Order: sequence, then structure tokens, then C-alpha cells
Amino acid sequence: MKKLSVRVVVGIGMLSSIAYILMLLNFPIPPFPNYLLIDFSDIPALIAAIVLSPLAGILVEFFKNVLNYFMTGSPTGVPIGHIANFTAGILFVLPTYYLFRKLKTRKGMTLSLIVGTVIMAVVMSILNYYVILPAYTFFLNTPAMSTPATRKLVVTAILPFNLVKGAIMSGIFMLIFIRLQKWISKQSVIKGI
Repeated sequence: MKKLSVRVVVGIGMLSSIAYILMLLNFPIPPFPNYLLIDFSDIPALIAAIVLSPLAGILVEFFKNVLNYFMTGSPTGVPIGHIANFTAGILFVLPTYYLFRKLKTRKGMTLSLIVGTVIMAVVMSILNYYVILPAYTFFLNTPAMSTPATRKLVVTAILPFNLVKGAIMSGIFMLIFIRLQKWISKQSVIKGI
């Protein structure tokens, strides 16, 4: 039991560090607005969830955002972007993990990543419309966007961006998963992968 807990703690620490570094290597994707940045920091969290546990995946998402907040700060002083990133990561990682846990094949992983991407994109669009964008305008002391402008931003930028981001992350994760499937199977708490 002690050996397992040390392994899990070290795994979470290592994957959180990798996720934090990947979070720093963010970049915009044309034609989306420059403040919508893609990074690949959810991939270590997904590996943590599959190999260790869903809680490990959540902790990797949490630690990378806490590290990033303390190292880079936030334009509002309030970690709205970090909370949004944490939420998006959880919405991608957990559905992918739970569906893959039932399917346990490469095709199952592909389907799980698609479902995780769609859930993340749709729920984040709703959260952006009702919570995240209003929070930004409140904490930045800027005039609130009109309802049609907010709706247009969510439908034409945020939703498609999250779908593209999820598709790119899924593609990269599948390349890693195919290469490491045997190792993941040996390490994983999900038997029979």
C-alpha cells in the first residue's frame, strides 16, 4: 500500500510538472481571437486519469493551474482563466476516462476522446455565456457585452475553438496512446486495456 501511494504521489507530481510546462507553451490558432490559446496540458492529466485514477487526473489539472497562477498571475487578479482552464480540463478528461473504462480498446479510446471533446466544448460554451465572460467583464470593470454579442462570440469563436482544441489534443493523445498502450496497460488501474 505504501509503495502504491508513493508511486501515485510521484506520478501526480511528475505529470503536473509536465502539464505546467505544456501550459506555458500555448499559442493562438487562426482564425480564432488571440486570447483563445491552445496548449496540450490536458494530455498529462488524461494519462494520470487512465494510469493512476480519475482523482489523479483532477489533481494534475488543479496543480498545473495553481502553479501557472502563482508564476504568471492573472490580468484581473482573480484566476478566472485558470478556473476556466481547470473546468475545461476536467470536462475533457473525466468523460474520456469513464467511457474508455467501459470500452478498453483503441476504437473505444477514439470514441471516448470524441465524446470528451464534445462535452467539454458544449459545457464550456454554456459556462462562458453565463459565468466566465460576465466574470471577466465584472473584474476588468468593462461594460458588459450585449446578449447578442455574447451569443455570437460563444457560437462563432468559443464553441468551434474548443472543438478544434479537443480534436488536436485527441489526435496527439492517440499517437501517444498507440505507442504506449502496452506500458499503460501494465501501469493502469483499468485492467484489460
